Amino acid sequence: MPDLPELAAANSAPDPWASLNSFTAARIALGRSGTSVPLREALAFKLAHAHARDAVYSVLDNAQLMNELLELQLPLVQVHSRAATRQEYLQRPDLGRQLAEDSRAQLMGQAAGGRDLVVVLADGLSATAVNSHVLPLLRLLVPALRQASFQLGPLVLAEQARVALGDEVGHLLQARLVLVLIGERPGLSAPDSLGAYFTHGPQPGLTDEARNCVSNIRPEGLGYEAAAAKLFFLLAEARRRQLSGVRLKDDFGLLAEGSKS
Repeated sequence: MPDLPELAAANSAPDPWASLNSFTAARIALGRSGTSVPLREALAFKLAHAHARDAVYSVLDNAQLMNELLELQLPLVQVHSRAATRQEYLQRPDLGRQLAEDSRAQLMGQAAGGRDLVVVLADGLSATAVNSHVLPLLRLLVPALRQASFQLGPLVLAEQARVALGDEVGHLLQARLVLVLIGERPGLSAPDSLGAYFTHGPQPGLTDEARNCVSNIRPEGLGYEAAAAKLFFLLAEARRRQLSGVRLKDDFGLLAEGSKS
């Protein structure tokens, strides 16, 4: 039977997967302590879980967002879903997909034809992601869209919102396309991941097959420049081809690789 020094040496030996840590934030090569993980890793797991829970209950910093977004020189509108509280939002996903009546009336009063795109900023399951990443992304995307002669509608700040809420917003504002930038469901390595969903011909009742998604937008995931370039390509193609969802293929990377050969 090995003595204590031999056991300690075995437990402190480098994990053979340790070199893979530089390629992923996933929990690999944690080491071990007896039949469990080391205390530091157990505590790190609990901290990550706490960050994820905090993200779910985070709120949009409307004052800061509205102040920062002024530089984009677009009108700003605030709306709310039918979910009155965060608890109701989490328990009733259907209410997060529908506008509250006062918000619906507000948007109906601003309806105007000829808009190519309306951008909705939605808290989703991580308002932290919106607070942190929306402005850096839009600083790159909005100028590119303007240069391509996109007619942009107002920026819409939506609270207690699910992705499908954007379809009703885009429909009421008579936009050809709606882009929803929303906080994604937090994971144990990413509590602040931003997702981008867009739909051509938005209207209530559409399902996921009608939308395209670009996910994990954040410095540690898909960076702002890469995300803005991908979204610009897809939105331009959606406008040109007048479609979105499963019929619109993301061959942006393939085209870029082909142009280098």
